[in-house]
Amino acid sequence: MGSRARARRAAAMLGFLGLLCAVLGAVMIVMVPTLIKQQVLKNVRIDPSSLSFNMWKEIPVPFYLSVYFFDVVNPSAVLLGEKPQVRERGPYVYREFRHKSNITFNDNDTVSFLEYRSFQFQPDRSHGLESDYIVMPNILVLGAAMMMENKPMSLKLIMTLAFSTLGERAFMNRTVGEIMWGYEDPLVHLVNKYLPNMFPFKGKFGLFAELNNSNSGLFTVFTGVKDFSRIHLVDKWNGLSKVKYWHSDQCNMINGTSGQMWAPFMTPETSLEFYSPEACRSMNLVYKETGVFEGIPTYRFVAPSTLFANGSIYPPNEGFCPCLESGIQNISTCRFNAPLFLSHPHFYNADPMLAEAVLGLHPNPEEHSLFLDVHPVTGIPMNCSVKLQLSLYVKAIKGIGQTGKIEPVVLPLMWFEESGAMEGEPLQTFYTQLVLVPSVLHYAQYVLVGLGCVLLFIPIIHQIRSQEAFP
Repeated sequence: MGSRARARRAAAMLGFLGLLCAVLGAVMIVMVPTLIKQQVLKNVRIDPSSLSFNMWKEIPVPFYLSVYFFDVVNPSAVLLGEKPQVRERGPYVYREFRHKSNITFNDNDTVSFLEYRSFQFQPDRSHGLESDYIVMPNILVLGAAMMMENKPMSLKLIMTLAFSTLGERAFMNRTVGEIMWGYEDPLVHLVNKYLPNMFPFKGKFGLFAELNNSNSGLFTVFTGVKDFSRIHLVDKWNGLSKVKYWHSDQCNMINGTSGQMWAPFMTPETSLEFYSPEACRSMNLVYKETGVFEGIPTYRFVAPSTLFANGSIYPPNEGFCPCLESGIQNISTCRFNAPLFLSHPHFYNADPMLAEAVLGLHPNPEEHSLFLDVHPVTGIPMNCSVKLQLSLYVKAIKGIGQTGKIEPVVLPLMWFEESGAMEGEPLQTFYTQLVLVPSVLHYAQYVLVGLGCVLLFIPIIHQIRSQEAFP
């Protein structure tokens, strides 16, 4: 009798333990999703106490800027009216350093900051040196010529004489370093002397001169501390709620985030919207597919085919016009009125006429499309590759001899890729706290319920066997 009593007590204890496990598992099934959501909300908001604050303040992801130039092979022939031929040179790779300063928390649940960037050349990652020479269109000469197209002939002749006196030509042979970070040009000094507000730069002229050791403007974004629904959204940029570059209110709106973090708990219906000071507009990326980056589940977002479509193809973009062929965006209104155009590299996803007009272009999605891989639960980017091309619309201008007989063409200058991927200790911390721990809790709750059910069966089975043994 004593052994049977002990067996009953043991079975009862296991049954009680099973009940506890089942109840705990059931409670976890109900509570864990809420707890995880609370932890995510606490750790993605812009607050010094959050896990992601230091990641937001000093971005730990190593960013690289890879630049490819289009070396014009036949500049003399282009001046005679022949089709341009280009040769892609590069990449010339720079390590990009970013840090935020002047961080000010405001009373309306926003934070204001300046983000500074600097670039350092990486010879080991590059295919060439900054001392390499590139033949490319002279943006100052050809841009100024286009701006003079409808001016009186007398002014054009004066400009031709000025160009000749200064030794300016339609094409220039400059080093990569000069094109990127600036070179002295007598035309800049002349224009700044007599037309001081025409150019936004006062010294050297370079495609990236204004970006190095400078900030991208004063961003004011919502922190999400008081109102989670607006987390990371831009409230103002340089004190503005909308810009004045374009011809419609919709195109001038500053929408989305500052392009570094997005709201958590994404779905495939979510889109990534952000304001780009360099493009002078808001951009919107769309969901493509799920993926995994270093064990972390991601959503991949890509550019829609309408991103740079002209107004006839996609009416909401009409405000960015005057437009040429679809697939390129006129950014002259925010680039000192020079006829510059933004697009995907090699005119990928654009009207085929653009690539056919220039020999040496080979657009393809593998090399020239952009993407962002984002952890959907937190809205934090894991891996990104943003690729854009800058082109110049050129043609012969009657009365300005330097333009020769150039046939109208959108001539690509260069394209660049900004890429970065989370790695090292930040990646491990992110994986442990926001992927591994929630996964363990997720599986633990079902293990506890299953174990509890098994243990609950023990006293039942014991009772049945006891009755069979002692009817």
